[in-house]
Formats: sequence, C-alpha cells, structure tokens
Amino acid sequence: MKTDFPDLTIETQEEIVVITIDRPKALNAINLNVMKGLNEIFGENGLPPNVRGVIITGSGDKAFAAGADIKEFSFDNEATAELSAFGHDTFKQIEHCKVPVIAAVNGFALGGGCELAMACHIRIADKKASFGQPEINLGIIPGYGGTQRLPQLVGKGRALEILLTGSMIDADEAYRIGLVNQMSDPGESLPQALKMMKVVVSKAPIAARNIIESVNAHYAMPERSYAIEIEKFGESFLTEDAREGISAFLEKRKPEFKGK
Repeated sequence: MKTDFPDLTIETQEEIVVITIDRPKALNAINLNVMKGLNEIFGENGLPPNVRGVIITGSGDKAFAAGADIKEFSFDNEATAELSAFGHDTFKQIEHCKVPVIAAVNGFALGGGCELAMACHIRIADKKASFGQPEINLGIIPGYGGTQRLPQLVGKGRALEILLTGSMIDADEAYRIGLVNQMSDPGESLPQALKMMKVVVSKAPIAARNIIESVNAHYAMPERSYAIEIEKFGESFLTEDAREGISAFLEKRKPEFKGK
C-alpha cells in the first residue's frame, strides 16, 4: 500500500497497519492533508488484501487529534459544506472498513479528533486523554458526524450535554459512559491497542467483516438490519474458515483461519 502521505506516518506490523497523525506542533489537528490521506487509505483500493487490522493514533504524548485545523475554515457556506461532506465521506469509510479499526487515543481527542475516534470500531484511551465536542464555543456545530455517532455511543441525553456545553470529559468519564472501550496507563494506548488487535486478527477475517457490516446496518438501515444478519449468518457457512473453525472446535485444537 502507499505509505507516503503528508502529515501521516504509516507503519506495518505484520498484518496490522498503524496510522499516526504526525502534526505534533499543531496537536495533530486534522487538516486537509490528513483528511485526504485517510480518505485514500480507507478508499476502495487503499488497503491491500493482506491487511487484517488498522490502528489510528497521534504523534507525541499530548494529543490524538485536538480538533480540525481552524486555520483552514472558511466563511463561505458552499466551501464549508463541501469540507463537511468530505469529512463525512472519509469517516464513513473508516466506520465501514472491512477490517477492524482501533483508535489508540493518546491525549486530546477534541472536535474532529473525537469524531475520528468515534468513527473507529473500538477506542482505547490513555488515562490522561480528554474528549469533547467544543464546536459550540466557536458558534458552530460538529461537522464530521459528531451529532450522529456520539448519541449512538453514549445515549441522546448524555450526548446533548456534551455537545451543548462544549465541555471536555476525562478518560475515566469517557469510559464510564461508554465512549471508550478500555483505558490504558499513560503512554500505553498504542501497545494496548496492538495487543487487542493481535487477538482480533487471529479470528476469522470474513466473519469479522460480516460482524462489522451487520452492526453498522443497525444504524444505517435499521429496517433491514435483522435480515442482513440472517443473510451474513448463512453466508458464513459457505466459507472455508467456518469449516476450519468448527472442525478445530470439535477436534479441540486452535483454528488456522485463511480468510477464505
């Protein structure tokens, strides 16, 4: 896969790709370069078939991504709408990625940074991390899906409180309300994310893809979500991985999944 993107660092550890937002002097604020890079990576031909999982984190020890880059904002209505649409498209690609995506939140995850973390399938937060959607303090609203994904994760009332006050919450509170899945010791969010991802990628990759698709269907097309689960359940029995998994269980051995 392409690894040369402005303001992003890409590393591969066996079947796992680690994407680092590399703008530490700007607290890893999400600029257009970062958004374009993420859009290409998670686009149709961005991730090669051998990749089984992706981790997104921020450089340094202060921020995952402290919001969008305000310097790139425009008061032109059409331009801001286009920027929002591009962000929506990018984060939707992450949300619907066929392989699991974990956010290793190593510091501030504010505004667009919080929205990026929420687009990932799982979030692991450093104990010193902070979350928030402070857009209301600027007289605007979240533009990359924050008003939609936050209620899904923490509930309508709690989401409205966070959105309307513009206040930050710490990692303890984020964990308590379900915004993050796990907390890590300071500086350990990435190692902990890698540890979890190694467990995830040891499972059947087609089943993982179908789980992601079925869960997303609950929010994207609730009228068909149960039918999609039934469809994917049936399809899973046509895979070599299913035969291997069931045989391994009966033979009391560890399965060797091949993604077929």
